[in-house]
Amino acid sequence: MDFSGFLVQLLNGLAGASSLFLVAAGLSLIFGVTRIVNFAHGSFYMVGIYVAYSLVMHLEDSLGFWPAIVLAAILVGVFGALIEIFLLRRIYHAPELFQLLATFAVALMVRDAVLWFWGPEELLGPRAPGLEGAVEILGRQFPEYDLFLIAVGPVFLGLLWLLLTRTKWGTLVRAATQDRSMVSALGVNQAWLFTAVFALGAALAALGGALQLPREPANLEMDIHIIGAAFVIVVVGGMGSITGAYIAALLIAELKAICMWLGLVEIFGFEISFSKLTLVVEFLVMAVVLIIRPWGLLGRAPSAGHNANAGEMPLIPASKAFKIGAAILVLFLVATPEIFSDFPYLTVLLNDILIASLFATSLYFIMGPGGMHSFGHAAYFGLGAYGAALLVKTLGVPMELALVLGPVVAGIGALIFGWFAVRLSGVYLAMLTLAVAQIVWAVVFQWDDFTGGSNGLTGVWPSEWLSDKTTYYYLTLGLTLVGILWLRRVLFSPFGYAMRAGRDSPLRADAIGINVKRIHWYGFVYGGIVAGLAGSLFAFSKGSIAPETLYVNRSIDGLVMVLLGGMQNLMGPIVGAVSFTWLHDTVARNTDFWRAMLGGIILILVLLFPLGIAGTIKQVVEHFSRKPAGSAQAGRAS
Repeated sequence: MDFSGFLVQLLNGLAGASSLFLVAAGLSLIFGVTRIVNFAHGSFYMVGIYVAYSLVMHLEDSLGFWPAIVLAAILVGVFGALIEIFLLRRIYHAPELFQLLATFAVALMVRDAVLWFWGPEELLGPRAPGLEGAVEILGRQFPEYDLFLIAVGPVFLGLLWLLLTRTKWGTLVRAATQDRSMVSALGVNQAWLFTAVFALGAALAALGGALQLPREPANLEMDIHIIGAAFVIVVVGGMGSITGAYIAALLIAELKAICMWLGLVEIFGFEISFSKLTLVVEFLVMAVVLIIRPWGLLGRAPSAGHNANAGEMPLIPASKAFKIGAAILVLFLVATPEIFSDFPYLTVLLNDILIASLFATSLYFIMGPGGMHSFGHAAYFGLGAYGAALLVKTLGVPMELALVLGPVVAGIGALIFGWFAVRLSGVYLAMLTLAVAQIVWAVVFQWDDFTGGSNGLTGVWPSEWLSDKTTYYYLTLGLTLVGILWLRRVLFSPFGYAMRAGRDSPLRADAIGINVKRIHWYGFVYGGIVAGLAGSLFAFSKGSIAPETLYVNRSIDGLVMVLLGGMQNLMGPIVGAVSFTWLHDTVARNTDFWRAMLGGIILILVLLFPLGIAGTIKQVVEHFSRKPAGSAQAGRAS
């Protein structure tokens, strides 16, 4: 470690910060105006670099490198505008989380479209004309192109500042960020304002991707990698603050650069690999910032009393007919292995569906009645799975006892992390849960001696009397019913009513003596325990466990299940889990482009069932079950 290497790493960080800033600035603009948590934003970044590659490689002689970069950003901006016009305009009336589900579906479809058109291989573009060389800095070579990128960030920060503060359009954008209803009342065409902002945000993300063409190859993993970093930067900087996004991008990029420079360091006899911290450093920064300053570095504190969950429908006890139907369904599930004995795979699939239903229900418990949106619920699923697996592998604990203690490990994790999470709300709470989950994932991924690292743990099988798939299925069915019924019992207890009161009107709940944060904290722990039970069952059903169990993809899957089924009642997450797991299994086994097909199906379901599948069915049944007023009066008269 020397000063010249340190300086070069800092310059590398500055170069990387520019692309991060462009992506985050676009995401911040879109969220500020449209209030959409846009999961497809990473897709614009990925498509930007692929389109730039094609334009540069096929039209370099006639078009040139630099015009191709700009044209790629413009084309992706137009693509973003078309998505906003033909899709998002149709769902602006839907709850914000369902808009998130729609953009997630778009991201799945875009990824497979890129796979189909450009193929699975990485594509490395040419060097930028005029910037192919390097300059010498303290005896080390530093690319000229990276020096150019260092200047890009401040230049675009200035241009965006001028656009937003010195133009009429920018004034409208800032006004819409503060109060969209007032902008509409003043006669502004809100639809085209939204389209313009979405197109600009998509173009900025695409430009950030296109500018990376000479630095890194285009690949299909770029979307999921960049979207997490972009969300972190927006939240750390403060929602809606372009300057805050730039400061956050600089902070995170430089911390990563310093970690790379430090490498492997011995402290008090322990070797610490700082280079491995680059996997999680942005989430560590976000967790610290949100705990100290919950609205970000330059963000504004949310107005008192604001509650995004006020529109949730109240839970009502199940009717007699519903209970009879549920009992019939349980009897059918009990009889299924015997009825379909010639299809052993069905038992395996049903086992996965039951575990997914338990996981989705635990997430619904904190999201719906609790009003706490979580993007990191996989942490507790994974803690339960690893807790049970490690107890069996390292301590020789019997499988039955490990199945009980696994949820306890998850509950302890939820107890610790939930204490911090419940002090936030809205997207800030969601992002803190994401940060916690990614930190836990990074620890598991890198702790080779204890967790097995990237290889995970194998040989985690159930006891001999549960080795038969059918017997284990019955165990899973029984514990799933216990977990779901327990959560239902909690929901209709005084604790459950207090939790919903804290969701719907925290100020009034506090005024009548309810400790809202403590109630929500306990609710967070209950949800974590049930998620841990699902994870423990998953570990023994598969016989192994890997870090992917805690990764953000599983959290997203759980979120999709809850939203797909609907958040109006406890059946919603169960219906969503059944639908998503069955669709995922069926589609993935029948086509190489299963993401696109799955995304298309989810998109259709979102458009047809804006309240979720279960919520829409319930609404239709209630509509047809009501007697017309005239008929009721005629009946009384007769």
